[in-house]
Amino acid sequence: MKKFTKLALVSSLAISANAMAMQAMDDASLGATTGQDGINIGIGISKIEIEKLFIHDNDGLAAGSLTAGQAGFGGTGEAGAIYIKGNGTGATATKGIVIGANYGGVGGTEFLLPSRNLADLQIDSDAGGGNPFINIAAQVSGLDIHIGEIGVVASGDVPAADATTIRRGGQGTENAILTGLSVKTGPMTANIQLGAAPQGAMIKLNATMVGGLTIENLGILDNSTKTTTRAAGVIHLDSIQVTDANSRDLKLNQSISVFGEEGNDKGYVRIVSTSGAHDTYVKGIHLGSKTAASIGDMEVQGMQTYFSPAVGQYVPGAIITIRGH
Repeated sequence: MKKFTKLALVSSLAISANAMAMQAMDDASLGATTGQDGINIGIGISKIEIEKLFIHDNDGLAAGSLTAGQAGFGGTGEAGAIYIKGNGTGATATKGIVIGANYGGVGGTEFLLPSRNLADLQIDSDAGGGNPFINIAAQVSGLDIHIGEIGVVASGDVPAADATTIRRGGQGTENAILTGLSVKTGPMTANIQLGAAPQGAMIKLNATMVGGLTIENLGILDNSTKTTTRAAGVIHLDSIQVTDANSRDLKLNQSISVFGEEGNDKGYVRIVSTSGAHDTYVKGIHLGSKTAASIGDMEVQGMQTYFSPAVGQYVPGAIITIRGH
């Protein structure tokens, strides 16, 4: 799970790298139009494409037990990488990740911001009563995200200082894990505070994703059954829809905090979610291959998770902790 979280973080960095497409208003211009000081940034990007993405684990899995199923079994201590690359179909024919606007809904604009920007940011700095901070209010348009094949491969050698490219990539056998997937989201808002965080966390998500969350064409691969004459087994899901219980939309109530080093604890990221119960509908479950007959659909109504801040106490929501090791 840690690796896939890193993939999400790297994808966010890829968006940030397109800073030249931003259009900013200075304090004076913003004050003249809104009567309020601050900075507005409109990120005018319509599509982002990434050819390949690698997350390298430089020390691999340390060799351990000789018994299958125990920790360290099969480990060599050699660098491996999770990769995302094109899967030869649709938007991801040659690209590993394609992120564009969600032009679905009424008139093709239902899931877009009024500005038609990918994101709009409103930035203010505040004295904070002696504990100053920067407040960033972010609005993000609905997104149409396509992700190609996800798998594992041996990491290539780190480029030498005099190499003509910084590319490292992978080498040898590639073992696919997911055939790919598509994700559609509605508009979202988040509030970020840097410096002090009087809101209680660095990032606060408190919004409603119009139309809920949709994941399409998700295929989970089993390479252990693959032979020279038989393709890898696949569990293929036509689509997954997630909404609030008894609703068409999805509320987002998350607090994201980054904890620093304390004693032997080197720090971690914590995500606290209190979004309530959810409905999930999985359409078209195919076992063996994408073209196998569907066994039907699956529906889960009103699923609610809980976490325990103390023994015997249950609070609706979930806490996810992410750290290196």
